[in-house]
Amino acid sequence: MKKTLLFLLTIFTISAFSQDITGEWNGLLKTPGKQLTIILKISKLDSGYSATLDSPDQGATGIQVTTTTFVTPVLNFSIAGAKIDYEGILGEDKIIRGNFKQGIYTFPLDLSREKVEKEKLKRPQEPVKPYPYVSEDITFENKKEAVTLAGTLTFPKKTGTFPAVVLISGSGPQNRDEELLGHKPFLVLSDFLTRNGIAVLRFDDRGTGASKGDFKKATTQNFATDVEAAVNYLKTRKEINKAKIGLIGHSEGGVIAPIVATTSKDIRFIILLAGMGIPGDQLLLLQQGLIKKASGINEDEIKLSQIFNEGLFEMVKKAPNATALKTDLDNYLKEKLSSMPEAEKAGMTDADFVKSIEIQLLSPWMQNFIKYDPKPVLEKVKCPVLALNGEKDLQVPPKENLEAIETALAKGGNTKVRIKELPGLNHLFQEANTGSPSEYATIEQTFSPIALEEIIKWIGLQTKGK
Repeated sequence: MKKTLLFLLTIFTISAFSQDITGEWNGLLKTPGKQLTIILKISKLDSGYSATLDSPDQGATGIQVTTTTFVTPVLNFSIAGAKIDYEGILGEDKIIRGNFKQGIYTFPLDLSREKVEKEKLKRPQEPVKPYPYVSEDITFENKKEAVTLAGTLTFPKKTGTFPAVVLISGSGPQNRDEELLGHKPFLVLSDFLTRNGIAVLRFDDRGTGASKGDFKKATTQNFATDVEAAVNYLKTRKEINKAKIGLIGHSEGGVIAPIVATTSKDIRFIILLAGMGIPGDQLLLLQQGLIKKASGINEDEIKLSQIFNEGLFEMVKKAPNATALKTDLDNYLKEKLSSMPEAEKAGMTDADFVKSIEIQLLSPWMQNFIKYDPKPVLEKVKCPVLALNGEKDLQVPPKENLEAIETALAKGGNTKVRIKELPGLNHLFQEANTGSPSEYATIEQTFSPIALEEIIKWIGLQTKGK
């Protein structure tokens, strides 16, 4: 579950200042997984200074700020509506070094006269063209829902037919590389598998990248039909061994893979990477608590947040329709808002906080996810299953989910199962220190070689022979 912080930047006036600070100042605001170029333009007024801020990466120019003061050498400005504060010190080298704060989040922001360049992220595992295999951009049709999907098919550069897998991305609109926070996990995984003799089809989620369709109206079950269409496409290709097609699903993809495995006779095996084994509402509560704890939020605030969210999720589960849910949410939020911890609001105004919650909970995907229990579907899966989780995964915690997956498969009589928790790995299968999502972008590794080896060895076992 991905969050983008929107920094609302605006004009401010600056008190009399002995040095000439008019002109353009440049900075780079570094937030988790994102670098935002900031341009501050200051001009002189009779009573002080005025300025505008541009954020080119957000398509914003000439935005105004509320209040600013400069008492040599300290510059302060604040934006009350967005709960933004900045304090910087102008040094002799003519660089303003300071911190940009929004709500509970603080990020360094230095301003200078020189143009700034974004730091190039180090991603040593990302493959570089030309690849030693065939890589073909393709499209295919989901005829059930009239959606055209676009992706990339890779296969070894030799004659014959090959075992194949379809990669299924996690929640949120993802492109074919499952690109997030500067990483491209599916590109790295696809490259590794294809170099080891496996054909791979990865594709943009509907309504994302080059794929058509409406992502916002889709649920997990709709996405499952997209994967079925991908499997049907593979069956039309002469390079693919049609008896050896498998699915690899990450996060929500680990929910989708079992659904497809129970509706299609063409699936030889499935691999669940951080797949869900417990109901959606339980997973979200567990996830939220662990991530807040890793972020340093105290236990009392975490408990209040858990109680607040439990109430929201119960409303979603009980509401007969979206109209009734909207009414229930309005009443509940009006009653509870005053007692909400500031950390829960993440720097938003009350109105924006309410709006953000209702947008999330009124979406078809979220309502479906909160109500969804994966166990009945897992009980019906008969093909071989490999389920892997990172020990430090805070988004899909390994103990609760791997145990639930193993129990459900066993209840259904499936004995062709391997369950493994991989030490030291996070939700993205990176070698991590804490497992917190705030680390994802800072880790150079995209996909642990340990996890890659587990995957390829197991695929080899499932595809050997005829």
